[in-house]
Amino acid sequence: MPALRALIASRHELIGVLTQPDRPAGRGRELRASAVKAEAVAAGVPVAQPVTLKTTAGRAEFVAWRPDLLVVVAYGLILPAEALAVPRFGCLNIHGSLLPRWRGAAPIQRAILAGDTETGVSIMQLELGLDTGPVYLERRIPIGPHATAGDLHDELSQHGATALLEAIDGLVAGTMQPRAQPAAGVTYARKIDKAEARIDWHADAEVIDRQVRAFNPQPIAETTLGGESLRIHRARLATAPEPEGPAARSIPGQLLGMQQDALLVACGTGYLALEVVQRAGKRPVAARAISSTPSRSTACGWAHEASIIPSWPRARCAC
Repeated sequence: MPALRALIASRHELIGVLTQPDRPAGRGRELRASAVKAEAVAAGVPVAQPVTLKTTAGRAEFVAWRPDLLVVVAYGLILPAEALAVPRFGCLNIHGSLLPRWRGAAPIQRAILAGDTETGVSIMQLELGLDTGPVYLERRIPIGPHATAGDLHDELSQHGATALLEAIDGLVAGTMQPRAQPAAGVTYARKIDKAEARIDWHADAEVIDRQVRAFNPQPIAETTLGGESLRIHRARLATAPEPEGPAARSIPGQLLGMQQDALLVACGTGYLALEVVQRAGKRPVAARAISSTPSRSTACGWAHEASIIPSWPRARCAC
């Protein structure tokens, strides 16, 4: 949306918008237009919604527009060679990483999961390869210790919109030439699998913290408590005094009570404080809203002493 709005407001003529077909949404599963389509229609820009661009019929409307340049932002459909060859200036893509690091579908999430300290956007020329094209320019931003994938996405989309206009101006004026991506440093950001959001409390607290942040807003990190699903929207690294003696050490996944309105959980190494959580079928709430008294139980799904939530059943520890 930021890129589309920037193009609509720019001095360049936006002659058409390609977006995917309307999809069923809501409880009634009625067809609903995307925000991109609604924005384009409101601005009086023609919209095409082909199911595919691999066929002559699917490309017909796009070809009839005779564009000088095609801008691609999270389109979600493969662009074949026939489509890439239509615009005389080629196709520009806004990619959410500092290429060649994190080529592929989930660059923002993978950067957080890997513990990268910075990321950015690259304005690149599209080729048939997966994000292999030369780069016109990039914008770098730090990844803060509390940044979620949603936070970075929103920030990068704004940087991407302004960088896109700069790249178009340079491309049209002939004052900007793309640089080939280096062969060294290539990594691939594979698509996120929902199973990756399942927390293993035996991992280091920093690893789990990155997992919580990388999977917010989708698919949301998940664990169990008292046999019920518990989604974790927000968390932070925490400290806690370790009980004396090897037999008294905290068990990974064990709830240690409340710490500053957050549920304190022991990890394989370190501790994580859960700030915003969501029970199955409920809305996300602050952790203090579901906890009444500090107790010692496990977030792996088994209660060692008593559940943090009185209504949830006790179970024999299987850790």
